[in-house]
Amino acid sequence: MAMIKRVAVTRFRAKRDELRDPLLSVLTLLLILFLFVIVPLHAAGTISAEGYGFIIVLLLASCVLMQSTRWVVLVVLFSGVALAAAAVVLRSRSPSAVDILLEAIAWVIIDIALIFVIAGAVFAPGRVTYHRVNGAVLLYLTIGMTFVGLYTLVGLWSPNAFSGLVVYHEKGMASSVIYFSFVTLTSVGYGDIAPVHPMARALANLEGIIGQLFPATLLARLVTLELQDRHDRLKGKD
Repeated sequence: MAMIKRVAVTRFRAKRDELRDPLLSVLTLLLILFLFVIVPLHAAGTISAEGYGFIIVLLLASCVLMQSTRWVVLVVLFSGVALAAAAVVLRSRSPSAVDILLEAIAWVIIDIALIFVIAGAVFAPGRVTYHRVNGAVLLYLTIGMTFVGLYTLVGLWSPNAFSGLVVYHEKGMASSVIYFSFVTLTSVGYGDIAPVHPMARALANLEGIIGQLFPATLLARLVTLELQDRHDRLKGKD
């Protein structure tokens, strides 16, 4: 019986390792769908909020498959999900700043856990593949989502923390915070939303620095290694 169990565990781990890199591409597509399709459609009133939970479940399931042995990460992830669920229940009964607070904390917790999971998969020993390059893009997007939660917390703490943005119950609020986070991360800065509170400015500066350094260092390095590996394999065939 023990032998059968060991064989089953070994096969599961082998399958998980086999799927780890492709799952990075799947996660990247899911997060892109969430950020640039579901969130704008929800803000426009085209779809209801149920789409959010659907994408979160898919993201978490993929992470579990990638790092199922990291029980600490799993506990953190499910703690974030529990907070998000509590926020949904409270919002359905009586919308208030409390459910926004819980949801923002949940997003920060989930995103930080995702960063560790994704980074572990992207920078794991082995060949740098196209999927790992996609994973680096996913890591970049997840950093942006982490700041979405942080900006929301600052906005709750100080209602005048941003000009052009107030954190309150409104369909377009999440879309606006995501928009501000990613124009900051990419250093686009259209100026329609600007940080006013010192903490908001500090977070915007930090995100802008990360947004500049990440593509120029880690992402560029991974792309170079992937291209070099592809060249070496083609050369080996010749």
